[in-house]
Amino acid sequence: MLRRTFTASIFALAAALPAFADAVSDAMADVQKYAGQKTVWDGPTTGPKAAEGKKIVVLAADMKNGGVLGVTTGVEEAAAKIGWEVTVLDGAGSVQARAGAFGQALALKPDGIIINGFDAVEQQASLDQAKAAGIPMVSWHAGPVIGPDEKSGLFTNVSTDAMEVSAAAAKWAFADAGGKPGVVIFTDSTYAIAIAKADKIKETVEALGGTVLEYVDTPIAETSTRMPSLTTALLQKYGASWTHALAINDIYFDFMGPALAAAGVAGDGAPKAVAAGDGSESAYQRIRSAQYQAVTVAEPLNLQGWQLVDELNRAVQGEAWSGYTSPLHVVTKANIDFDGGDKNLFDPGNGYRDEYAKIWGK
Repeated sequence: MLRRTFTASIFALAAALPAFADAVSDAMADVQKYAGQKTVWDGPTTGPKAAEGKKIVVLAADMKNGGVLGVTTGVEEAAAKIGWEVTVLDGAGSVQARAGAFGQALALKPDGIIINGFDAVEQQASLDQAKAAGIPMVSWHAGPVIGPDEKSGLFTNVSTDAMEVSAAAAKWAFADAGGKPGVVIFTDSTYAIAIAKADKIKETVEALGGTVLEYVDTPIAETSTRMPSLTTALLQKYGASWTHALAINDIYFDFMGPALAAAGVAGDGAPKAVAAGDGSESAYQRIRSAQYQAVTVAEPLNLQGWQLVDELNRAVQGEAWSGYTSPLHVVTKANIDFDGGDKNLFDPGNGYRDEYAKIWGK
């Protein structure tokens, strides 16, 4: 009886091994779909010509955030091409400062407002004022859903597919760990999109059979002060079982490296840092040098800045939004040198600048 049970167990294990190997290879195959070069324009090819002489305001969540900075740079570049004047107001990482910046924006009576990197509901009273004043608003990462948000008064919210970004990050960690990752997830409950992304990471890791050791809610605005001691505490708590750190933004890893180095962890050692957004300059530098970050799932921040201007141009002329969702890109040391990687950003080589200029007649 014992021999029969033992033999059956061996056969069951043998049958399970190919399935386990397939899960790892399938996860990496899914990731690789997002790792190739982006050479074909898949965005809009028609739309209204440029509205002339518009003045717009960018309300930036925090210009220290690489994603917010990259989008703002794209807006400024696109505005110069379309012939608009841009004022950038920095929310400096706090709700109060963003409220003050929104007040300044309304006082300027602009032709349009861009909400850049914070939840629309956080400043709903100001959004209502802008809507009542007839000021069109578009946004980047102002919520978990892409497209129009009539409740908040947003003409459209621009983003890559945040759930695809999160799943790609989780699958890379799963495959890299050979199907046995021990993951710590970092997020910030200040932002609905951050919670949605972190929840998707957790769901994906666990569905694949990996382990989520801890789900850490710590403010993005306080990463410089919190991450060093938090990293040390997590290392002491989990030791070698902590294989991967997954965060909803690269900024968490700006301040993790020194604590890892102090603990004797090599730059390419575990826990490996994997960011589900946004592809900051510092993230590219860390990945290229194999210093305390292995992957970022980057957004085309500059392209998204151009899209925001295009969407605002449609809004001020009473047109519908373009319906475009921009591509994401899994950046590793193996593919870091193309699609803008030499400049430390994901800037697709798909001709988007020329395509938007053609639409605008510029």
